[in-house]
Amino acid sequence: MTSDPEFLTITRTFYDAIADDYAERFRGELVARPLERAILGAYAELVRGHGPVADLGCGPGRITAHLAGLGLPVFGLDLSESMLAVARRENPELRFEQGSMLDLDLPDGGLAGVVCWYSSIHTPVDLLPSLFAGFHRVLAPGGHLLIAFQVGDEPRRHENPWGHPVSLDFQRRRPERIAGLLEGAGFAVRSRTVREADVELEETTPHAFLIADKPLPLP
Repeated sequence: MTSDPEFLTITRTFYDAIADDYAERFRGELVARPLERAILGAYAELVRGHGPVADLGCGPGRITAHLAGLGLPVFGLDLSESMLAVARRENPELRFEQGSMLDLDLPDGGLAGVVCWYSSIHTPVDLLPSLFAGFHRVLAPGGHLLIAFQVGDEPRRHENPWGHPVSLDFQRRRPERIAGLLEGAGFAVRSRTVREADVELEETTPHAFLIADKPLPLP
C-alpha cells in the first residue's frame, strides 16, 4: 500500500484543522458574488438534464448545495473528512464522499459535469496534466468542466489561519496556461471569464472561470 504524496497529506491536514472556521467564515459567500452566481447558473443550464455532476474538492459543500438548488443531481468529493463532516451536517440530503481528485474512483464517461471550484490550486503544476486527464476520463462525451482559480504567477501562503498551527500554499494560475493544459488533455475550451479583484471583498488578484467541453465523437 503506497502512501499519499506529501502535498495531499499537507492539504488534508490543513483543511481538517480549519474546517469549522472555514465553513463559518465563508457561509453565504455567494450572496456577495453575483458574477460567480451567474457563471454557476450558466454552467447549470449547460449540464442540466444530461446526468450526474461531481463537485471535486467540495469542502463544506456550499457550491454543491448551490448547484443542487439549480436542479443538478450533484455530489461532492473532498480529501478532508472534517470538511465532509460539515458538508454532511449542513446538507444531509446530498451525497458526499472522501477521495482525491487525482485518483477518482469513478467510471469512465459516467458524468455530465465536473466542477473544480478553487480546488485545483493545491495541485503541483507538473501534476495538472494528469488531473485534467482524469476529469476528461470521467466525463461523458459532450460533458462540461467548470474550473475556477485566482489569477497570478506567485502563490499566496496562508499560515496559522484562525489560530490553527497549519500552513498551506494557494497557487495562482494564468488562464491561458490552464486553457492550454485543458486542450492538451482533450478538452475544447468553451469560455474564459476573468473578473478583476473586488476591493470591497478585500481581494488582491483577479479570478478566472473556464468552461471546457469533452467533445462528442466525430460522426
